[in-house]
Order: sequence, then C-alpha cells, then structure tokens
Amino acid sequence: MIMRIGFIGLGQMGHAMAANLVEAGHEVTVWNRSPDKADALVERGATRAATPAEAAQGDVVMTMLADDAALEAVVYGDDGILGAPAVHVSHSTISVALAERLTADQDGAGGYVAAPVFGRPPAAAAAMLFVVAAGRDDLIARCGPALDAISQRVFRVGETPSAANLVKLSGNFMIMAAVEAMAEAMTLAEKGGVEPALLLEVLTGTLFNAPVYKTYGEMLVEQRFTPAGFAAPLGLKDMNLVDTAAGRLRTPMPLLGVVRDHLRAAIAQGGGDVDWSAVGAVVRRNAGL
Repeated sequence: MIMRIGFIGLGQMGHAMAANLVEAGHEVTVWNRSPDKADALVERGATRAATPAEAAQGDVVMTMLADDAALEAVVYGDDGILGAPAVHVSHSTISVALAERLTADQDGAGGYVAAPVFGRPPAAAAAMLFVVAAGRDDLIARCGPALDAISQRVFRVGETPSAANLVKLSGNFMIMAAVEAMAEAMTLAEKGGVEPALLLEVLTGTLFNAPVYKTYGEMLVEQRFTPAGFAAPLGLKDMNLVDTAAGRLRTPMPLLGVVRDHLRAAIAQGGGDVDWSAVGAVVRRNAGL
C-alpha cells in the first residue's frame, strides 16, 4: 500500500528513516528547519515542503525531533501541523507530559500516535529500528506500512500514547546504566592488568551477549566517542526526562543520579559533540587512567 507521508526532522536518524520511506515507494514530503538537509532526499524523489503544515496534508506525518521545544514549535508554531488531516506519528524522545498534551490536542484532527524508536543511525539506515507504538488501534493500523518501512519490529504497548514514551525513557536509562556498568568493570579490569578488549570478549561471549553490550562495549574499548551517534547533551536531556517522570510517579532511581553526573562531566570535559558513551572517559579519568 502506497501512502502519502510527511516527514519532519532530518537529523541523522530522521534522514535515514525518510530515505527508507522513499525507497519503499511511498510518496514522501519532507521538511526541516535547515532546508538544505532535505536536498539529498529530494534528489531521490521526495518532495520539499515549505512549511510543517504542508508536510502534514497526506495520510501520515512523522516527526523525529531533538526535544520537547522542537516538537512544540512544529506542532503549535506558525504553519504548524496542529489541525492537519494527517495522523501525527511522533518518533521523538519527549516528556510524558508533552505526549499527554499532544494526545489531547490532536484527538479531533488526524489523531496522534507515539512511536519512539530504539536503534542508532546505522540501524535507522538499514531499516532495522525497533518501534514502540501506542495509540488507538485504528490509527496504528493506518500507519502500519510506514512503520514497517523503517523497522524490523513494532511493539504495541497500549492505547495511551504516553506509555510508549515512558517505555522509551526507561530503555534509554537502561542503556546508560549498562554503559556505566561496563565502563566501571573495564576500568577495574584494566587497572588490574586485564585488557578491556579481553574482558569484553569474555562478557559478550557468555552472559552479556545483547547488542547494547556489544555495540557500546566496542566503543568503550576503542574509546571511540566521536563522531557521536547519539550526542551526550541529548542523552542528558533524556535522563532529565527520566528524572521528571520518576518525580511524577514517586519512584526513587539512585543510579540515575550517577549517570546524569557522569554525562555532565563528559560534556564539560569533551564538549557537546561527544557520544553519550563518553561517560566511559569520565570513569577512566576518575580512576587515574
């Protein structure tokens, strides 16, 4: 089924996702605050929109934006998508509160689906993302061909869209917790004379063979923190959103404080362009390495 799809937000992730929609044969209209980021997609067959609202006149409009403020500007700003006929599918990692607001405000138009994704830019380019979707069953079904074109699997987590955002925030916290644990273990092993690469081989060959340990473990071993696949300031933003959700739900999360502090240190020491796995550099430095 060929769909008319708008795509808003053409960073590393969004550009790759939109490219897969074009490759799948959908009629794709793209918009980005910096128009030049749409050039390569237009060359491949996409149509450039002059405004976000223009991108939202088809069946579905998908957004992949950095934070709450960016998404609010696209929805509620001048020439925003609020009231447009397309179903709004938000892939952005946003606050639970904003997801609740978007659900209420877009109920009378095309409708709203939360569909944040797990996966780094290479997974997005290969259409191998995992989508966590929540919203009305009929809306998710309508968006099915678009979601299938960007992912290897779609997880349904209920009809309340904000549930998908809570799952995404929980998952991002667990990624950071895993990176922190690996960084500390590798630092301990290195100070004791065991090569971090050897430790990683043992761990990923036995109990810890999940992709998150393999991907981030290799980055930690190689100390490969630039270029960033997911920049540390965005990681810190997400951990702050986790903290806000934890506050609303009265849930103590002591480990969250550790990873947030290490993210702040990674940004202070390495700049805003380092990957969020650069917490490993902070752990090593704290240990005198």
